[in-house]
Amino acid sequence: SPPASSSEPPEAVPKLRTRRIRGHKRKRLVDVKAEDPVIQSFLEADIFLKVSDKYLLSMVVEYFGRVGLPGHLYNRIHFFLALYIASDMEEDNPTSKRSIFQFLLGREHWPDLYKEFLKLKVEFFHAMGHRAWVTLELCEEIQAQNPNHWVWGRVRQCAP
Repeated sequence: SPPASSSEPPEAVPKLRTRRIRGHKRKRLVDVKAEDPVIQSFLEADIFLKVSDKYLLSMVVEYFGRVGLPGHLYNRIHFFLALYIASDMEEDNPTSKRSIFQFLLGREHWPDLYKEFLKLKVEFFHAMGHRAWVTLELCEEIQAQNPNHWVWGRVRQCAP
């Protein structure tokens, strides 16, 4: 089913095309994470999964599909932009969002650079067609494409 924020009726969204694109973007997301030490460190540091649980990462995959770039063009900045938007949609926790800035921009430099990041976020959101809403069903559909992948095991638990 199309995302709830889609302005198109359900019959206007071709399912096979959407699934193929999503599968391609999922593969690229995995490649980016596997190769990028900053993303790896970020995921490892988020021990309570407050900003990188399986649902937020599913939203990143969907956002990549909505932007529609060829998979090889996605990189670290795209991952963190998409994750920031997902966190903004679902969590809106300033501390969690600040951790994104610190990992991407560096602990010393993020206060000087975050305004540029926010400008890029607006551009990325525009490229997504201003559609940030992702349904639970769509997240689960994305996860079902490769249900045994380690990233879908990132289930958030209550913090102690």
